[in-house]
Amino acid sequence: MTKLSELTGDYVFDTARTRIGFVARHAMATRVRGRFDAFEGSAYLDGDDPSKSGARLTIEAKSIQTRNRQRDDQLRGTFLDIDHHPAITFTSSQVEQVDETRFEVTGDLAVRGVTRAVTVDLELTGAGNDPRGGLRVGFKGSVTIDRNDWGVNWNAATRIMVSPKVTLEFEVSAVRRP
Repeated sequence: MTKLSELTGDYVFDTARTRIGFVARHAMATRVRGRFDAFEGSAYLDGDDPSKSGARLTIEAKSIQTRNRQRDDQLRGTFLDIDHHPAITFTSSQVEQVDETRFEVTGDLAVRGVTRAVTVDLELTGAGNDPRGGLRVGFKGSVTIDRNDWGVNWNAATRIMVSPKVTLEFEVSAVRRP
């Protein structure tokens, strides 16, 4: 693996090779998995002082996909209210290095007009030159949130049938800008 100090620079997420997903329990017996298909993100990595690093992510809420049209429409409308809140955003405010490859990235997550601080556990999974000669880095990570904290709910039955805990999952591939 490339030394952390060699990774310093500005990066843009490779949306074709990045996955932004989520998992929620339904009826407390099964898990529903989904993803967002439209997003953009960028990061600044400081390999000598990771605390100076940062990231931002903007997701088009309407791009949510669970492979069930009826559920997707309900998520877009009653849960995410995409007509009034078309974007979900994350902007980091602090990066803390845990060990050689693991980091805690704290920032503001805005969903449905509500902004709250969350800490995402990230792991550097790889770095190297891609076939075009660009430096590429990979990260994976997750954070579990309580969707009720952002007002993502529909009715009393939803509170019983769908767990309030949702795990957001990130598999990021980013390319350093020249």
